[in-house]
Amino acid sequence: MDMTAPSPSDRRSLVVRLATPRGFCAGVDRAIQIVERALEKYGAPVFVRHEIVHNRHVVERLKALGAVFVKELDECPDDRPVVFSAHGVPRAVPEAARSRDMFFLDATCPLVSKVHVECERRHEEGRHIILIGHAGHPEVIGTMGQLPAGAISLVETVEDAEAFQRPGDQPLAYATQTTLSVDDTAEILSVLKARFPELPDPHKEDICYATTNRQEAVKRLGEGSDLVLVVGSANSSNSARLVEVALRAGARDARLVDDASAIDWRWFDTVQTVGVTAGASAPEKLITDLVDAIGARFDTTVIEDDGVREAVTFKLPRALVD
Repeated sequence: MDMTAPSPSDRRSLVVRLATPRGFCAGVDRAIQIVERALEKYGAPVFVRHEIVHNRHVVERLKALGAVFVKELDECPDDRPVVFSAHGVPRAVPEAARSRDMFFLDATCPLVSKVHVECERRHEEGRHIILIGHAGHPEVIGTMGQLPAGAISLVETVEDAEAFQRPGDQPLAYATQTTLSVDDTAEILSVLKARFPELPDPHKEDICYATTNRQEAVKRLGEGSDLVLVVGSANSSNSARLVEVALRAGARDARLVDDASAIDWRWFDTVQTVGVTAGASAPEKLITDLVDAIGARFDTTVIEDDGVREAVTFKLPRALVD
């Protein structure tokens, strides 16, 4: 909400705490690079099945460069490159692309691909998979689509975990969506393990390092902030979880904002300390613009919280680096 900024002499003091880490993770950075490099190498248009990442600003910028976003593969011509989003796709999608001799680039985050491999391994062992996640999320659709129908059961809540019934005497395994709340997942998992003590853990933690790091960082913000602003789009699962985590950690208020223009300055009426972070799909420029907008209205002291410094990178597909 746009309101006239006060004159410098009228501006009251405000502390702005910046979370570390925040914003882009390695999987998001890789996915965006895949679309950018494909456009550079093959020219426009490059088709992208679903939003490459869940951020409106990223999608609009890539559209301006020549990317065409579609819902399904049948909207793509056979003779142009197509990119699969960072969230992953059901196995049937690349199979359909191969049947049409399409050239495709898979931008699935390697940490999501790891979950796919884990589910396949457990399925081959004869286990039924319990997937902890949110129905309808592209990552969940992609993971469930790796195996035959009925091989995976989705559990969204503690109540679902309590109600789940083992199919016959089939042994079980579990996996999780990578962008979930760490605390919520632990609660659901404790119920499942109490009911099925033999439930084996994945070879590596499913909730990705970036999700975990950003949630730990926002917990620190929430403990000492009156208001926490999370930069991210409404359809971004990991961004929405950051709002929830901030409130649980003690923030009096927490809001998800797409960018600085979404701020309602009335939120700041009694605020002395505001925490600022961003979901893993939000560009740093949106954070900078938001902090600048706050600085135009308040006498701000900006403090960057001490947190994990991420140095993870993922390789691009060979077709884009050869």
